[in-house]
Amino acid sequence: MSSFLIFGLLLTTCSIAFASDPSPLQDFCVADPKSQVLVNGLVCKDPKLVQADDFLFRGLNSMRNTSNNVGSNVTQVTVAQVPGLNTLGISMARIDFAPMGINPPHTHPRATEILTVIEGRILVGFVTSNPENRLITKVLQKGDVFVFPEGLIHFQKNIGHGYAVAIAGLSSQNPGVITIANAVFGSNPDIARDILAKAFQVDVKVVDKIQSKF
Repeated sequence: MSSFLIFGLLLTTCSIAFASDPSPLQDFCVADPKSQVLVNGLVCKDPKLVQADDFLFRGLNSMRNTSNNVGSNVTQVTVAQVPGLNTLGISMARIDFAPMGINPPHTHPRATEILTVIEGRILVGFVTSNPENRLITKVLQKGDVFVFPEGLIHFQKNIGHGYAVAIAGLSSQNPGVITIANAVFGSNPDIARDILAKAFQVDVKVVDKIQSKF
């Protein structure tokens, strides 16, 4: 019995250990984007070639252009922008909002997100998984912090009269983003319209109209 207990504890420990990005086994593993080797993550650059710029990102203080259909702009700071983030299991983003702009419903398949409001008033929310599909929502003020659990659909909306800014931290070097509307109605190739019509309980003409926008 004790052997089975120890084995069970080992399995639990292993499952927890591999539940997020792999932990580094050295001081750093700066990503080598030129490598042709395919691994789960990115291949390390020769440590002797590593420079300070591999750990640097400039310009997160600058407001981005929000003149688009959703009225927001997300500046990502992931391993793609900062190679030094490779194997460190973190990244961040700046979200700029025009008045009434939204960061539309989306998920991060590989990360939990923690968001803090730098300027403005932002309505945030996420939806729990089936079958409850419970909406958990809150209005955030400057300085407030809110957490979006990994993989759950969530959104933000600027409900103030001016521009708003938020900074998000994410628990992966490469959190990924799946914007729900784009994925469902803008897939390549298109999801068959009869499938979407039945899923959303609408006429196929409605599906055609929505798909034409993506």
